[in-house]
Amino acid sequence: MFIYLSKKIAIPNNIRLKCVSWNKDQGFIACGGDEGLLKVLKLETQTDDAKLKGLAAPSNLSMNQTLEGHSGAVQVVTWNEQYQKLTTSDQNGLIIVWMLYKGCWYEEMINNRNKSVVRSMSWNADGQKICIVYEDGAVIVGSVDGNRIWGKELKGIQLAHVAWSPDSKILLFGMANGEIHIYDNQGNFIMKMTVSCLHNVTGAISIAGIHWYAGSEGYVEPDCPCLAICFDNGRCQVMRYESDESPVFIDTLMNVASIQWNQCGSVLAVAGSLRGMEKEVNVVQFYTPFGEHLRTLKVPGKQMTEVAWEGGGLRIGLAVDSYIYFANIRPDYKWGYCSNTVVYAYTKPDRLEYCVVFWDTKNNEKFIKYVKSLMSITTSGDFCILATKADDTHPQYVLVLCNSIGTPLDSKYIDIDPLFVTMTKTHVIAASKEAFYTWQYRVAKKLTAMEINQVSRTRKEGRERVYHIDDSPSGTTEGPLDFAKAFTATRDPICCITATDKTLIVGRESGTIHKYSLPNVALVQKYSLNYRAYQLSLNCTSSRLAIIDISGVLTFLDLEVRSSSDDGSGSQAGTGDPSKFERKDVWDMQWANDNPDLFAMMEKTRMYVFRNLDPEEPIQTSGYICNFEDLEIKSVLLDEIMKDPERPNKDYLINFEIRSLRDSRALIEKVGIEDASQFIEDNPHPRLWRLLAEAALQKLDLKTAEQAFVRCKDYQGIEFVKSLGNLQSEAMKQAEVAAYFGRFEEAERMYLDMDRRDLAISLRIKLGDWFRVLQLLKTGSGDCDDALLEQAYNAIGDYFADRQKWVNAVQYYLQGRNQERLAECYYMLEDYDGLERLASSLPENHKLLPDIGQMFVTVGMCEQTVNAYLKCNQPKAAVDACVHLNQWNKAVELAKNHNMKEINSLLAKYASHLLEKNKPLEAVELYRKAHHFLEAAKLMFKIADEEAKRRTRPLRVKKLYVLAALLVENYHSQVKTSQQNKTKGKTSEATSALAGLLEEDATSSDNRVVDSAWRGAEAYHFFLLAQRQLYEGYMVKAMKTALHLRDYEDIIPAVEIYSLLAICSSANRAFSTCSRAFIKLESLESLSPEQRQLYEDLALEIFTKHSPKNNHMSGLDSAPEGAEGKLPTCIVTGWTISEYQFWMCSVCKHCALENEIGSHNFCPLCHSSLA
Repeated sequence: MFIYLSKKIAIPNNIRLKCVSWNKDQGFIACGGDEGLLKVLKLETQTDDAKLKGLAAPSNLSMNQTLEGHSGAVQVVTWNEQYQKLTTSDQNGLIIVWMLYKGCWYEEMINNRNKSVVRSMSWNADGQKICIVYEDGAVIVGSVDGNRIWGKELKGIQLAHVAWSPDSKILLFGMANGEIHIYDNQGNFIMKMTVSCLHNVTGAISIAGIHWYAGSEGYVEPDCPCLAICFDNGRCQVMRYESDESPVFIDTLMNVASIQWNQCGSVLAVAGSLRGMEKEVNVVQFYTPFGEHLRTLKVPGKQMTEVAWEGGGLRIGLAVDSYIYFANIRPDYKWGYCSNTVVYAYTKPDRLEYCVVFWDTKNNEKFIKYVKSLMSITTSGDFCILATKADDTHPQYVLVLCNSIGTPLDSKYIDIDPLFVTMTKTHVIAASKEAFYTWQYRVAKKLTAMEINQVSRTRKEGRERVYHIDDSPSGTTEGPLDFAKAFTATRDPICCITATDKTLIVGRESGTIHKYSLPNVALVQKYSLNYRAYQLSLNCTSSRLAIIDISGVLTFLDLEVRSSSDDGSGSQAGTGDPSKFERKDVWDMQWANDNPDLFAMMEKTRMYVFRNLDPEEPIQTSGYICNFEDLEIKSVLLDEIMKDPERPNKDYLINFEIRSLRDSRALIEKVGIEDASQFIEDNPHPRLWRLLAEAALQKLDLKTAEQAFVRCKDYQGIEFVKSLGNLQSEAMKQAEVAAYFGRFEEAERMYLDMDRRDLAISLRIKLGDWFRVLQLLKTGSGDCDDALLEQAYNAIGDYFADRQKWVNAVQYYLQGRNQERLAECYYMLEDYDGLERLASSLPENHKLLPDIGQMFVTVGMCEQTVNAYLKCNQPKAAVDACVHLNQWNKAVELAKNHNMKEINSLLAKYASHLLEKNKPLEAVELYRKAHHFLEAAKLMFKIADEEAKRRTRPLRVKKLYVLAALLVENYHSQVKTSQQNKTKGKTSEATSALAGLLEEDATSSDNRVVDSAWRGAEAYHFFLLAQRQLYEGYMVKAMKTALHLRDYEDIIPAVEIYSLLAICSSANRAFSTCSRAFIKLESLESLSPEQRQLYEDLALEIFTKHSPKNNHMSGLDSAPEGAEGKLPTCIVTGWTISEYQFWMCSVCKHCALENEIGSHNFCPLCHSSLA
């Protein structure tokens, strides 16, 4: 920061001031002094000129009211900003509260204890309560409306100061003897504060000031010290909270009168006089919350009594003798400027981080980034570096490389504290007090061949380096990056750095300046100055160094010997002598990017431009210089921006043209091109030639324009002038020039006046203003070009689509017949009907169809997907889509229709997928639909077997076995038809081939499935039949049926078969059969001994009563044999068929007696219709 005295106001009659206070919100200044003096002043900046904002504007007293009411010396004045009240008190203990009414201050309340004198008063942060302390130990806390909340007498204590905590929960009382006591807001004592800064201090001391910053504008850092306590002997401690064990200590080495924080708690001002001087010197010292000294301001006069900050933190008021002095402050904002973007940082009360704003001044857009513990912002070219602390636990720092919208491109962790950071097009250099670190950053951007060469040379040697300030690097290759050497202490610390592409300058506190070469860092030279540099800056050729010292004096140092002037006399008159140059109160300076002798500097509230060390007339402004090139200075009013940092205004960015540019412009306008070109010839600069070229173009003086374009090396300009020369019509030339200068409306009007609508349209197309193109196309008489019209519709569609206004886009794409973008819009709008209509309207094999198919797939619309893919002749894609959407039957059907080979693998894949999900019946259905009957049958048998194992529902098991058998029948008929198709007309061969095929197919694994497909169904059919007959009372029939079951032991467990047979035969009184059944049961190995015992007991019980003989005919046990082996069994009754005439089912090929089947409509076994 930089500070200088700017104004002085005298109090009439030389009345000495005792106190001053500045209202932060409304800007009123109250000052009190001897003889009851109390004044309220206000400095107003009246200005109509937009450029004269902030400190540069002339400030006059808009209010100067003397408040009558006090008789004794006014000792305490304090503002309540929230409620616009002023509270004052004098040496007689009289307290007056003043209020503002119609622009004047009036007494609102009066209070007098008549016992003692008020030593201090303080309003809390929200302005609701005031605490008043008296010298005799009385404390009163009152509300804003004048009511007393509580009062207390602290016995035997002399009070001197009071302060509220930011949350209003704690009161600090400062005693006359220098002790500080902590009370709660109800007046209960908590503890004494430990004052560590008074270590080994003897003699009487008193408190000079207690100020607790309330955090109203956020904190510079999380956990930042905010409570400052200072004693008259110059010792000071800054604490994070009232019981902080490790406060920051400051010894100001002065007799302190008053202290105060600025509006955001980033600077503490300590006012008083220096100790140990023959004559007392009044000074204000400025410190950071961490105790670092920022600046010293010397103030004339005998005795300073109080300091007060302005609300914006840009000025301070000082009460000295019978004067108020004002000093202007140029804060060290964290800011930078890169490629039309102003980057600045500020703190908010609701966030711990810094809010970094990237304000693109060209488009007036802003991008915000929150950064924790931001230390500095450095910019160069198109990039910026944010230096931050990594975290509290580890003392590491981060350099983040960002582009101009705040996107981080790269970052580096470093161990040294980056107190000073500078950057060039290729390097970032960060320095602590002892060492500096260089990082050659890389960004994906075109570099010139030479720069690439430089970069590649150093790349091998590592792109990061650390150097200690006391070393003398030679620029040769060095080992790996080593931060260890960076922490060696030095007697002469670094205090500032700057760099250009080829030179690095490092300044040290003793006044020594080191010059290093870049990119290979080698110490080239050391210079010694007799003052300490604060800010360094190199011109564009690195030949001259500008130095601003700590007290704001600007001097120069020539780093390269200037060659003598051309006339051979050796005089240096042309360049001015830098050794004699000196300017005071300079707080900012910037060299021109394109001229080594041109620079701009800020001195107090004036900007001077120097050419060859000759100043031009100053410009009143308080802006910070962003950029100086092309004879124009860009300056930004950061003070104004920081008042409302969330809404930067383009008015706060000011362009100043320097004199030669202004003169040339005036010459061209007033005198003419001839004289102007002569003037520019004498003061050549590309910007001036461009100005001339443009002026000549306006006047259609093509010859001068061409010469000027050549001089400023503008190739496009030269081409443009040539193309103008080829035009015949004058009006046409004027229209082209208007377009060249961006006066498009005018150019368009000229074209239309010449009846050249085509040119107007092509101009608008170049500009991308398609809405106007459409207008022009539609307004013209006659037909307009259809292709152009479609192009316009599509371009407008693109405009809306880019902004995601799909509904508007659809309307234009429809008119522009742009099917591809239409499909995209329908998809984005989720208008799938529209998409379907579009697909059906497209011709076959259109290139868009696969994309539409893909869109339908993503939203699971199978049928539409298939249609789209089939229309563009991609059945494979259609099948894949069906598979993807689990529409397998559709997939199989498609694959069959299009004779696809991979259908089997597909089926197997899906079937296994279904089985995994435990859906076997769906798998069977899948195979059946795909006519893979054998696979289906195998699965079906498996299901039936599993169901049979449960032994719960025999009827269901029979149904499953019937279904499996029917699938096998389907398989047989399929084989037969395919065989017939192969060998048409060769009947005899066909039969043999069929037999062979069946043999071949019935391989070992499928044997049971193909040959004895119906066994399972038969077994359960007879099992159910026997039970039904038994329950209906046909004992003989039941026993006969049960006897058949003996052939099916492989399907139904033997226990069940023989148990059923035993029951049926005993019911039929055929005890011989019954006993054989029991013998079989007792010999079964599958039974446990207990079960076997039960059977034996039952057999004993039966056969002791009945002898094991059949009472009826005995031919039942063995099935009768026919001439050709086993005789068929009737599936209705279970009897063996011995007649020659019997019925046979056409589906399952099972037989029944003619007279029995007559009463049935369906086959009892396979349930096929008998019709």
